[in-house]
Amino acid sequence: MSAKDTCVTLVPYFKVHEGKLDDFKAGCPAFVEKTASEDKCLHYGFSFNGDEAHCREGYADAEGLLAHLDNVGELLNEALKIADITRLEVHGPADQLEKLREPLKGLSPTYFTLEHGFRR
Repeated sequence: MSAKDTCVTLVPYFKVHEGKLDDFKAGCPAFVEKTASEDKCLHYGFSFNGDEAHCREGYADAEGLLAHLDNVGELLNEALKIADITRLEVHGPADQLEKLREPLKGLSPTYFTLEHGFRR
């Protein structure tokens, strides 16, 4: 039987400022290293399409996502000096998304509610 799915994914897309792609990429290992110690992080990594970056990240639940943002806050503030968030999505079950709406309101994400699926 499948477990109750509480997984949430944060889906940020960044547009790296002109001439700053190498600097942005150089900062990615620090994010990965810092995130690797988070118990509720299920997957984490960066992918690129030219000067666009995407951080692929998933957490066991809303609390895990919030703990991550607290953990990498300083690194994120530095990254946002050389890149802009162009799109931010949060995906997950309704009960988990409700826990995120107030803490994330300053980031103005788009929320996608999980309706069909399973979790092993």
